Formats: sequence, C-alpha cells, structure tokens
Amino acid sequence: MTSVIGITLDNIDELPKRCRRCVFWELAPHLAEQAAEYGNTELEKEAWLSSTLLEWGSCGKIVYVDRMAAGYAMYAPPASVPRVAAFPTGPVGHDAVLLTAVAVIPELAGGGIGRMLVQAVAKDLTRRGVRAIEAFGDANPGPDSHCVVPADFLLSVGFKTVRAHHRWPRLRLELRSGLSWKEDVEAALERLLNEITIPAQNTGQLPALEMPRTPAPAQSR
Repeated sequence: MTSVIGITLDNIDELPKRCRRCVFWELAPHLAEQAAEYGNTELEKEAWLSSTLLEWGSCGKIVYVDRMAAGYAMYAPPASVPRVAAFPTGPVGHDAVLLTAVAVIPELAGGGIGRMLVQAVAKDLTRRGVRAIEAFGDANPGPDSHCVVPADFLLSVGFKTVRAHHRWPRLRLELRSGLSWKEDVEAALERLLNEITIPAQNTGQLPALEMPRTPAPAQSR
C-alpha cells in the first residue's frame, strides 16, 4: 500500500535524521551556522515548519510504502526560504513556489516515488492557484551532495532550465504541464509501488538518505 500525506509537526520526526535537523534552506547561512553551533537546529526546523504551515499552508509531502516513510518533498514560497539569496541563478520567478527537497530511500530509487512526490506537490499547488514550481538543481551531485535536488532528476520529471549554470541551474515546471499527467499513469505507479517488498531491516525512519551537507552555493566557483 502507498499513500502520500502532508508533512506536519506530528510526523516531521519521520524525515531522515540529517534532514530533520538540517536548516540549509530554512535559515540564512550565518543563522544556520549559529543554530548548528548552539545545537538547536531541530527546534529551528520545527519553528520554520510551524510558521509556514500557519501563514501559507502545506509545504511538504511524505510518501509511505507499506506504512514506512519512503521519501519526502519540501516546498515553499521563495520569501520563506532565506537560502534563495545565496544562489547565483536567482531570483525565483514571482509566480512560482520553490521546491527545495525531494529524497527517496536508495532501496526504492527508480521505482517512481520521486515522480509521485513531484506530482503530489504539483496537484497541491495547482489547486491553490500557483502557476509554476521552480527549483535550484545540482548539476554535479556527488557523495557530499545532500541539500539540493539533482538537476538530472528535475529534468526527468518535466522541469526545464530557465537559467543555466555550471553547478546551480534554476529549473521550472509550468503547472499546466502537471495537469497533463494522466490519472492512469499515477495509478500505474501506485500499482508498481504496491508490489515493492520492503527489506525487513529498513523499518522506521530513513537513515539510508543521510549524506553530508552540500557546501553553500555562494562559495562555489
């Protein structure tokens, strides 16, 4: 069985541990460093989520496979994401919401979960009258990558590059394209996921997604 639900204060602890305490997007770089120094990043993450939910609404999705959290996505208006100012390919379009994170456990990679998460975000934002989703992509992800979605994945699910960069391109998905995704495609993905067998050792949270933090884009050359 598969299901996709919104991220709230009740289920935020089901994010991968590193993601749970990461405030790469939620705080400006100098404030993120201070929060890490004083060890209160989890509280800062909760405060950001609570404020965004209250002021704007749903800003994340978790997909469950056989009751296990298998992946998640986060998104918010650019004004709610201080890290935007550090990217050389900004600013984000005035009519777009920023997709900041999409992650799937390695055991289920390639099974359509990432696309399902993007589709769930697109449907949510379409209902709310948003015209487009934008994202900063990592054009050269490696073992140290964590906080920025790989550009190749974004291109594979329908995003198009609107500002190129050797490392941090900005990409965009027009939500009319999201509306063109057929319901039978979604149903096929769900059938595929329903057939996936979850390894017994991977119950609980998503430790397999933990990777080192991506260096701040502002320091890239």
